[in-house]
Amino acid sequence: MSAEFDRYARDYDDLLRDPIRDRFAGRTEFYHLRKWLVIQDLFRRRSTSSRELCWLDVGCGKGELLHLGKEHFRTAMGCDPSAEMLRECAGLAVTHQPEPARLPFDDQSFDFITAVCVYHHLGPVERVALTNEANRVLRPGGLFAIFEHNPANPATRLIVSRTPVDSNAVLLPARESRDLMRTAGLTPFETVYYLYLPQRLFEFAGKLERLLAGVPLGGQYAVFAEKCRPSGGV
Repeated sequence: MSAEFDRYARDYDDLLRDPIRDRFAGRTEFYHLRKWLVIQDLFRRRSTSSRELCWLDVGCGKGELLHLGKEHFRTAMGCDPSAEMLRECAGLAVTHQPEPARLPFDDQSFDFITAVCVYHHLGPVERVALTNEANRVLRPGGLFAIFEHNPANPATRLIVSRTPVDSNAVLLPARESRDLMRTAGLTPFETVYYLYLPQRLFEFAGKLERLLAGVPLGGQYAVFAEKCRPSGGV
């Protein structure tokens, strides 16, 4: 996967272009912003401040999500198997991830971990291994979020099927993401579906999309899970 994305790095944004995708959002930044808004909304509804938390974005690519959220965390770091993608992460704390399913960090290093559109590039064994790794580097009480394309959405499936960077992609439903988390010892507590409204409509009617968050037809989804604290521990 690292060699594949090293080849894509220079032309990555152009390779993502698709007539449906382009009509849905005038700018690629909209897709990163929607993910960041989903994260912000989660912390707001849990009445939790992220200001003292350490965040890791796994498979951070060019760091678009990190740029949006880094000022809201005590520390914000990223890792990615593609060294060429990381070259675009100027001003961010990022590190190379030599193995796609292994995280180059110590145990219990982070309070919040995201993996955005990473899992559909991994095989079944790697998916299990990466989820175990997320659990390992997550502190007790910390949160793990998997963001993925929703295979239940026909437009999503069509776009992915003709996008060069997703030529080897195997989409996974939210149910599978939850199962992976449970198998790793994490406790899924919420699934959010989003990307119902195109950019222009979302700017005026964003509240409507919140009402649809539980309907499993959005273009993408986010599954959130918690690492339980040891019983009787501090």
